[in-house]
Amino acid sequence: MLPPLPRHSGAALLLFSSIVLAACGQQGQQGGHGAGGGMPPALVAVQEVQPKTIPVEFEYPAQTAGSREVEVRARVPGILLKRNFTEGSRVSAGQSLFTIEKTTYEAAVARAEADVAAAEARYNAAARNAARTKPLFEAKAASQKDFDDAVSANEVASADLKSARARLTDAKLNLGYTNVESPVAGFSSRALKSEGSLISGPDMLLTTVSQVDPMYVNFGLSEAEQTRLRNEAAAGKLSLPKDDRFDVTVKFEDGRTYSKTGKLGFTDVRVNPQTGTSDARAELPNPAGEVRPGQFVRVVLKGATRPNAIAVPQRAVMEMGGNKIVYLMQDGKAMPRPVVVGDWSGTDWIITSGLQAGDKVIVDGLAKIFFPGAPVQVGDPNAPPPGAPGKGGPPPQPSPKGEGAKGDVKKPAEPKK
Repeated sequence: MLPPLPRHSGAALLLFSSIVLAACGQQGQQGGHGAGGGMPPALVAVQEVQPKTIPVEFEYPAQTAGSREVEVRARVPGILLKRNFTEGSRVSAGQSLFTIEKTTYEAAVARAEADVAAAEARYNAAARNAARTKPLFEAKAASQKDFDDAVSANEVASADLKSARARLTDAKLNLGYTNVESPVAGFSSRALKSEGSLISGPDMLLTTVSQVDPMYVNFGLSEAEQTRLRNEAAAGKLSLPKDDRFDVTVKFEDGRTYSKTGKLGFTDVRVNPQTGTSDARAELPNPAGEVRPGQFVRVVLKGATRPNAIAVPQRAVMEMGGNKIVYLMQDGKAMPRPVVVGDWSGTDWIITSGLQAGDKVIVDGLAKIFFPGAPVQVGDPNAPPPGAPGKGGPPPQPSPKGEGAKGDVKKPAEPKK
């Protein structure tokens, strides 16, 4: 009975697997069927590594919100007579949403108009009296007191007229406030009060209107990631857009990408101590209202690049012992190389260390590499093996009985007449 194997590192396990598989390969060579008894080289596809400028995208979970979330409240108290909109529909700025009973406010306007008329009459009488008194005073036919009283009465009547006109303006405003209008264009929410309800005034919320063009997309940036990006930018490994004005696209829950592109408009300098993130907000055009407030989406920031970066297809990177490796083609053999990966760029991994310009990375045919150092050659890994049916295989062999090729159907002899 064999003793239990001790624990090894990932590199030791890789070396142990290489020895075992190499031994199996030697046994296969001794009893193999290939030319010379050896295993034929596996066909692989190779990509030569060349540094280049690679666009970088950053993706985060986010939630949409209207650019304005407006509360609609009545400015005057009264009985709610009518709702003038369909809940959840698009409303325009200035559109009447609710109507409050107007009778008492119409009466207040009429009363204020009568007060203005009376004040105008008093003012006109006082003005005429002051006009008559002035020449008499100048002719010494009226006393100083009579003239002063006439002028003061005219001034008081003028002030009373202004006060009456102000009350009329206030009454007309209150009458106009009985039509509760939407302050912005957007989509309405549900009505919180129904017809017949007593509205006490501005303290009572009636509904809300969300302005959805433009639309806000709110998300969080972790402190650790912001620090990493700043350090990479300072080291020249990452180039960020000017003033951090990233281009923004949105992905819906079903995987669709929204057709309009927005901009990153706000990043808070403060870090939330509970979440360890800074609030960020993108602004997105939404003329057709396709994006709705409150949706959970994925926001993608574009515009950053990595200069002189190395990238390989994701399918070329394998995991072994908790580490990432790729296979390089060296002297006709597949040799493993540990690498350190960074971000994704489309369908590629960005390699931060482990590869250099000119390395030939095996990107297809990895399933045919059974052990490190296996012989490989450049070709189409998906090509059928030689001799496969319909692919130029050997011709049919004649039957031992001389009845023609195997698989041929012999016609029966015709009967004699």
